[in-house]
Amino acid sequence: MSTASSNPRTVEEIFKDFSARRAAIVIALATDVDQFYGLCDPEKENLCLYGHSNETWEVNLPAEEVPPELPEPALGINFARDGMNRRDWLSLVAVHSDCWLLSVAFYFGARLNRSERKRLFSLINELPTVFEVVSEKKPMKDKPSVDSGSKTKSGSNKRTIDGQVKINPKPGNENAEDEDDEQGETLCGSCGGNYSADEFWICCDSCERWFHGKCVKITPAKAESIKQYKCPSCSMKRRQ
Repeated sequence: MSTASSNPRTVEEIFKDFSARRAAIVIALATDVDQFYGLCDPEKENLCLYGHSNETWEVNLPAEEVPPELPEPALGINFARDGMNRRDWLSLVAVHSDCWLLSVAFYFGARLNRSERKRLFSLINELPTVFEVVSEKKPMKDKPSVDSGSKTKSGSNKRTIDGQVKINPKPGNENAEDEDDEQGETLCGSCGGNYSADEFWICCDSCERWFHGKCVKITPAKAESIKQYKCPSCSMKRRQ
């Protein structure tokens, strides 16, 4: 049964709780998979897979109290075990686990405002889903990075996944719309705002998230003297 050992309130606290629960689920489905498979006996009652905030996992019966303390994961995951290909069954459990993780995160985030909820989802969306990990499906990278000599972007240059620097096409070029859409998908790791070519951005070398310069108080001039930039969140983790 899943319990709330703490009551995360801020975006950072909720994301930390989400990351810990996600890590626990990944361990169950990818590392301790034989143990997990054995515990999901179809002859037993309805079973659920729980990921706890201390990064431990548990296969157990669902909560008896109504309503439960936290949203409950998928019920009866054990019943389909022997009727499916093992890999397909694990992938199915992974998909349901992704849904549960999001429901718990936004249960805690119900009192956040609109921009905070957007920022929370942006942080979550930077991580591969449990399904992607279990199925070994590589998530598509939608964050542009820049040339190794510069860790910022102002809208003129953009590095693609293969490392080649491209100049944004001029209006009228048949690829212009696609390029704009790709850049528009980039969200600021601080405020959750969309990428805009007329604003200065900087990328964290640790978590590889992008930030408005104004959100992290970095100017273009200051960025030139930074060899390796770490965002406030990553800098705080290092101090801890």
